[in-house]
Amino acid sequence: MTEGSEVHQVGSAAKKIALVGVGKIARDQHLPALARTNSFELIAAVDRGGPVAGMSATVSSFSDLDAMLAAGIAVDAVSLCTPPACRYDLARAALDAGLHVMLEKPPAANVIEVHALETRARQRRRTLFTTWHSREAGGVEPARAWLDERTIQDVRVTWKEDIRVWHPGQQWILQAGGMGVFDPGINALSILTRILPGELTLQAAMLDYPSNCQSPLAAELLLSHPGSVRVEATFDFLYKGTPCWNIEVRTDQETLLLADGGRCLYIDETPHVAALDEEYVRLYQRFAALIAAGDSDVDTTPLQLVEDALRLGERKQSAPFNF
Repeated sequence: MTEGSEVHQVGSAAKKIALVGVGKIARDQHLPALARTNSFELIAAVDRGGPVAGMSATVSSFSDLDAMLAAGIAVDAVSLCTPPACRYDLARAALDAGLHVMLEKPPAANVIEVHALETRARQRRRTLFTTWHSREAGGVEPARAWLDERTIQDVRVTWKEDIRVWHPGQQWILQAGGMGVFDPGINALSILTRILPGELTLQAAMLDYPSNCQSPLAAELLLSHPGSVRVEATFDFLYKGTPCWNIEVRTDQETLLLADGGRCLYIDETPHVAALDEEYVRLYQRFAALIAAGDSDVDTTPLQLVEDALRLGERKQSAPFNF
């Protein structure tokens, strides 16, 4: 499937799904992805703002999940795209109603919540899928295979973007539980924990908090990797230039660069992969496969690293921030 793929017709085996939280990420990624897969039929949209403009007449709109569940419409699954701070209660309610649950990243406000949901999904015999969309970028799996055959010497992550461009007016992201710069930064951590063999451990962190915000706008992380490999990461949410989503890995042979959030792979500056944006289509395909198999896919590793940084990192205060 490519970027220009036509919309597939929904087949008889398609699961009926509701999208909960129809904000920027849902409109930019989830709705187009659902339109391009024959695994799901979107039948409901839940958003606290009320009816969602531009939605097909065949999609029912609700202002909250309880209202949708009370309406008695036939739904098999939900995809939760709300801010992470409120996701646990929604996921729990959906599982208790017998629905399969897919969670946008980060999957919840903390690791404990995710493990509680995992237990509940198992008890209810329903699928729980904690998605990490950046792992689906085209260069990630080739990078993983390439690195598995080499000795890693050091790693440098540079993840910079402008919050005003990518999260315009989204105040929640800088409130308590919003995660601030770690909302995009966790994408880098999800890739790192996929492509590097062995466990990453946080050693130190420096976090920049605007005086009027409860989540950081910038962060410097130092992590360790088996074999005394040094892993450094810079996250910046106030970067005015072209976004930079790069991971550079120096090995005993060549240097690997994952650029554009993992879509482009270079070895010693020679391009090896330049993939289209298929991340969310792959996520929904994976969700459908998990449901069919009666399985779940739950990984809290990137979220745990963020928790460690927020808990253990040294804080410095900067000037107030306003959108």
